[in-house]
Amino acid sequence: MSLKHSYTLIAPFYDLAIRRAFDRTRAEILKDFPSGGNVLISGIGTGLDLPHLPPDNQYVGLDLTRAMLDRATARQHPLQLTLVQGDSQRLPFDDASFDHVILHLILAVVPHPEHCLAEAARVLKPGGTLQVLDKFLRPDEKAPMRRLANILIRHIATRTDVVFEHVLQHAPSLNLVSDQPLLGNGWFRCIRLEKSA
Repeated sequence: MSLKHSYTLIAPFYDLAIRRAFDRTRAEILKDFPSGGNVLISGIGTGLDLPHLPPDNQYVGLDLTRAMLDRATARQHPLQLTLVQGDSQRLPFDDASFDHVILHLILAVVPHPEHCLAEAARVLKPGGTLQVLDKFLRPDEKAPMRRLANILIRHIATRTDVVFEHVLQHAPSLNLVSDQPLLGNGWFRCIRLEKSA
C-alpha cells in the first residue's frame, strides 16, 4: 500500500490518534518560533502545528494527500497559509525560498528521509532554520522490537528504524543547533538546525 493511499484512509482518524499525544509538545517547541518570514511546513498533515504558530509569517503547508490538506484548511485562520499537494522528497519550490522549515512527524514517515531533509535544506535560505520533531533511533542502538515492527508498519504509516545522524549526512549545509529528547524516553526528539550562510 502506498503512503498516499494509506494516509488518505488514515486522515479521518489522524487527529484522534495524534493530537492528544503531541499537542502539549507542539505548543512547547513552537512557543518561541521566529516571526516575520516565509515558512514551509513540509508534511503539514491535518495542520496540528497551526494553532501554535505566530500569525506574522507567510506559511506554505505541503502534504502528499488532499485528504490531509482538506483537514488543515479548517485550522488555517488567522494565518496567511497556502496549501500545496506535493511530495516532501521532491519539493516543488525554488532553491532558497524559505526562511524557516518545519518537519514535524515526516522524516520517519517518508520512504527516503535523506531526500526529504536534503530537499528541505535546498529550499532553505542561508542562515535559515529548520525544526524537526520525530522518532529516531540513536546510532548503534539495537532496538530489535522497533526494527522488527518497521518491516510491517513502514508500509502503512511510519518507520521505526530511522537514525537521524545518518539522515543528516545527506544535508551537509545544515548545522546542528540543538537536540532535545522528548517523548518515549527520548525516542522522540526536537532537533533544530541552521543552514550555513
